[in-house]
Amino acid sequence: MPTKKLPSRTSLEQLKHQAKDLLKGKTAGDLATLQRIREFHPRFAGINDQKVVAAKFALSDAQLTIAREYGFPNWPKMKARVEGPGTPNDDRPHHERIQDPVFRHAVDLIDAGEAEELRSYLKQHPGLVHQRVSFDGGNYFRNPSLLEFVAENPIRRGRLPANIVEIAKILLDAGAKTDKSALDSALGLVSSGRVPREAGTQVPLIDLLCEYGADPNGPMQSALAHGEFAAAEALIRHGAVLSLSAAAAMGGLDEAKRELPSANAEERHRALALAVQFGHVEIVRLLLDAGEDPNRYNPVGAHSHSTPLHQAAWHGHGAVVELLLERGARKDIRDILFQGTPADWASHAGREELAAYLGSAEEGLPSRDS
Repeated sequence: MPTKKLPSRTSLEQLKHQAKDLLKGKTAGDLATLQRIREFHPRFAGINDQKVVAAKFALSDAQLTIAREYGFPNWPKMKARVEGPGTPNDDRPHHERIQDPVFRHAVDLIDAGEAEELRSYLKQHPGLVHQRVSFDGGNYFRNPSLLEFVAENPIRRGRLPANIVEIAKILLDAGAKTDKSALDSALGLVSSGRVPREAGTQVPLIDLLCEYGADPNGPMQSALAHGEFAAAEALIRHGAVLSLSAAAAMGGLDEAKRELPSANAEERHRALALAVQFGHVEIVRLLLDAGEDPNRYNPVGAHSHSTPLHQAAWHGHGAVVELLLERGARKDIRDILFQGTPADWASHAGREELAAYLGSAEEGLPSRDS
């Protein structure tokens, strides 16, 4: 789920109270609290609700969870930001937050598409492609290298230079190709980014990064969760596996049937979230028949602050909404970020008939396909 922003007026005491409330919610087995812990405390990643409830969890664990929920690596870093000068959140675009002038100038050259100047600049500063900068206040792009700036994800300027593929190749040939983590991260950012697609450079960048050794399997889930299907197809062309969740997102019912028997619990959970998001009702039915729970919060990386019913309502998939309700989906579960019910989500999306149906769900959905 997205990280939260610190309130413009906050205090350490308020954050301490939030940590104590989180501790109480964990003890009580509150489902939303367990989901927050599972996503933001590294020790609980991938653990089911029962194991989270049973595990030891001190106040320091609650404080770490709260800090990471606000996009900070730990409680002391958040404390320093809250008690330091200025506002708690730095909302400037990431390139404006870079303090190292040498690194900042390289990013400016990337953004401007100044290929020859960048090539010359990297020769003057040969270690620059291996440097990283640190950002707080987000759940990704926290420690990027220069290569990761070619994706324009997160969006900083809203555009990419026409020669961004050439720019990326310059960085790779200058030494970035030896940094596997940067390669894989850049591929993930490109594959899930709106701006590269709109610029017509998403697939060419994917081709380049994969040719230089980036793993095509890593970004599949983020690409699919963001509906970047052209990117997913390019990744498959470079060897990414067509898993159950990929088939579920892309509407491949036959492929989903083939992959279901060998899929583990995590993969099935993700497949349900993606099939619902993109309205593939027969795949949703397949997964529910296989025992998937319609009332679990979605997995990390697949809108984990919401349930399948929230996503079906938001996207207006009426047939999926009706199926989920038939199979016991609860209308009263609230999402974690905004505290909205599925009916609230439908209303916010302007789907008033669906919102009214979710508000009562006593009669069938209107016959038209919504």
